[in-house]
Amino acid sequence: MDAVTLENELLRVTVLPGKGGDVVEFLHKPTDTDFVWLSPQGLRAPAGHLHGAADDVAQFIDHYEGGWQEIFPSGGAPSIYRGARLAQHGEVSGLPWECAVVADTPELVSVRLSVRTRRLPYRLERTLTLAAGSPALEVEGRAINDSGLPLHAMWGQHIVYGAPFLKPGHRIRLPGGVKVVPHDTAINPAGRRVAPGGPWEWPLVPADGGGTTDLGVVQAPGSPSDVLYLTGFTEGWYEISGEIGMRVEWDAEMLPYLWMWQEFGASVDYPWWGRAYVLGLEPFAGMPTDGLAAAVGNGTAMALGPYESKVLRWRAEVLA
Repeated sequence: MDAVTLENELLRVTVLPGKGGDVVEFLHKPTDTDFVWLSPQGLRAPAGHLHGAADDVAQFIDHYEGGWQEIFPSGGAPSIYRGARLAQHGEVSGLPWECAVVADTPELVSVRLSVRTRRLPYRLERTLTLAAGSPALEVEGRAINDSGLPLHAMWGQHIVYGAPFLKPGHRIRLPGGVKVVPHDTAINPAGRRVAPGGPWEWPLVPADGGGTTDLGVVQAPGSPSDVLYLTGFTEGWYEISGEIGMRVEWDAEMLPYLWMWQEFGASVDYPWWGRAYVLGLEPFAGMPTDGLAAAVGNGTAMALGPYESKVLRWRAEVLA
């Protein structure tokens, strides 16, 4: 598959324009640490797959190499919005994006990706930039409603961490005042980490089955799977760190929720088969992970007026 690589003295970031603009490498050169989790099934080109027994979930999962995805215009489970059937995690993560180099100098490298959705009248742009000597990737996204009608969307950054970076005991830091809303139901029949209900105050929350659990500490392999929604951000940032760390900053007015997905090997059936040790910390507009129609129904979906465009800026910085 075609790839584009942005490099400076400290970072190498590799992106796949032909597969959703996925970030499949975020390497900190001085420590040789790659922050991007790559799944055991590896990278599979969607064009070479015949979609045997495909459904609206498999369309995403069959080609999920890990990596970091742009999610738009629907997040989570398949959904039907105004007659348009949207598959798992929407449209753009599975589409080929156009790619253009917009800067290539000793001071700055930058590429712009762009795509049109197929089932809703949207355009999406994404510009990724590395400045000389900086340990941070700067991203500017633009979502454009290409119709004369008001529309809704969910917009998210599907940022997940795994080996070789992620380890038990790593700490997660957030701004003060953040609340924790558990997903309505367990995502794994074997149980869940956090008791249903809430909202709870970050980071010490009621554990399922009694006691408390500290969401600020990454758990050991085999810990229960869960999905949580973090709200109440006065400023959008988090840090996750051990020997080395990552800080992600984003516009919390644009993406007011942080989805927290924990899959540490407890799910032994499809699609993980006990092989995933992965933590997602994903800034999002809209919740829960039930698709766009659910987010419209509960009032958390993003609204775009006729021909309106919205700009999202976020950055990922290595803490060394």
